[in-house]
Formats: sequence, C-alpha cells, structure tokens
Amino acid sequence: MSGKSPYNPDPHAHPGLAAIALLEAGKAFVAFLAAAGLEISGPGPLRNLIDSLIRHVGGDPEHGAFSSLLGLITPDTVHLAAAILAAYGLLRAIEAWGLWRARAWASWLGCISAALYLPLDVYAIFRHPGWAAWLLLAVNLLVVWVLARDLRRRRQH
Repeated sequence: MSGKSPYNPDPHAHPGLAAIALLEAGKAFVAFLAAAGLEISGPGPLRNLIDSLIRHVGGDPEHGAFSSLLGLITPDTVHLAAAILAAYGLLRAIEAWGLWRARAWASWLGCISAALYLPLDVYAIFRHPGWAAWLLLAVNLLVVWVLARDLRRRRQH
C-alpha cells in the first residue's frame, strides 16, 4: 500500500475545483449577458461601437477593410454571434456544474479547454506585454495545474 489516502469524491474536499467552478460560472454569466445584449440591441449599436473604435485608432471606417467589416454586421450575423456566445456560455455553465460536483469529465473538459488558451496567452504576452497578459497566462496555467492534479489523483486511486 502506498500510504496515500483514497480519492475523496466529496465535492467539499476539493476547494480548487470549486474555485475554478466559480470562475467558469462567471464566464458563463458574462457570455449570456453578451448574447442577450446583442439580441436586444441589434446591429446598430454594435456598428456604432466598432465605427468609434476604428476612428479612435485612426482608421477610416468608410473605406477598405474597415468598411467591409462594418458591412458584415447585419441582423443575421448578430443573431449568429449571439447564438455562439450562448453556446459558449452553456458549455462554461455545464463545466462549472461538473466541477462544483467534482466530476472527472468536468476536470477533463476544463483542463483541455484551459490548455487550448495557453498558446494564445503566450502570443498575447509577446504582442501586448503587460500585467494583464501575464495574469491571464498565470490563471490559465493554475487552472490547468489544478485540474491535471485532480485527474492524476483520480487515476492513482
């Protein structure tokens, strides 16, 4: 016998999973809010926001690629974007529920999805170095580490 205690399936025994579950629930909430906001506001305010951002960075929203971008913002594309945001929110909510209940499938889902963000986080550090990019990388590394550790402990017992 290795002397290690068996894996405790009680969700209360895994505060790291609970913390990540709250993070994922927050992502789900923001995604649902964004989807609802897109559906309620429609393409007009989104076009105005992007137009303002283009002008803020010194671009010309009436010519070239920026004009094409603004032309893509239609009621159909707004509905599609809202549906994608809602689907993302649902995935994050399901993951949050599973992590809150200390389910192995949720640890797998969370570990894989957080690991997929790591190359983008590293790219962001090179592209826009700063504390926010480093913080995002650190959080995603911590999430991967906690979930991988949970999966390893489950496999050992």
